[in-house]
Amino acid sequence: MAINQSRRLYSYWRSSAAFRVRIVLNLKQLPYEIMPVHLLEGGGQQHSVEYNALNPQELIPTLVDGERVIRQSIAIIEYLDEIYAHTPMLPPEPRARARVRAIALAVACDIHPLNNLRVMKYLESEFSMPQPERDTWTRHWIAEGFDAIEDMVAGDGLAGVYCNGDTPSMADALLIPQVYNARRFGLDMSAYPTLTRIDAACGELEAFKRARPENQPDAPQKQ
Repeated sequence: MAINQSRRLYSYWRSSAAFRVRIVLNLKQLPYEIMPVHLLEGGGQQHSVEYNALNPQELIPTLVDGERVIRQSIAIIEYLDEIYAHTPMLPPEPRARARVRAIALAVACDIHPLNNLRVMKYLESEFSMPQPERDTWTRHWIAEGFDAIEDMVAGDGLAGVYCNGDTPSMADALLIPQVYNARRFGLDMSAYPTLTRIDAACGELEAFKRARPENQPDAPQKQ
């Protein structure tokens, strides 16, 4: 189903939620324009009147697909899968779909909300938590989530090259940005051999490479 080609993704280069949507757009080979929203500059451009009118939650990402405005990364991914059915992000069998969703939601609901930017800023402003302690907080919650996800992915024999068989799915699109965050905050990934192997396999795909934070137009330029 063809939609207006004026497809825009409001994104921040280091946002893991935007990262996961970029992966899916790339896997589906859907052209899109990045509309940078700096989450720190000037107190955060997501709090501007203009962006609030687009997304009242003042969160990243927001997808504008023609005249359609879609918010929340999981909703965006499922919208893309329903409207652009090629290169599906969910397998056809109900059990497998539930498994992929469970892995994806373990990241989106149980890990990511505890270590995103607004939580870190609140810990700093309201409880005067220094950066090292905030980093420890982040590593703790990623590790607790990854302990479970490693068992979920490796324990049932359904993983292949990727989280679910040999085709990338929504589970991989959610996992890889969180692995990026884990490494950024210094989490030892040796306890998660399956997740590390899948991350390496995804890292070989152009769709994942192009979605990486350092490859975004609003990423700080290397000196």
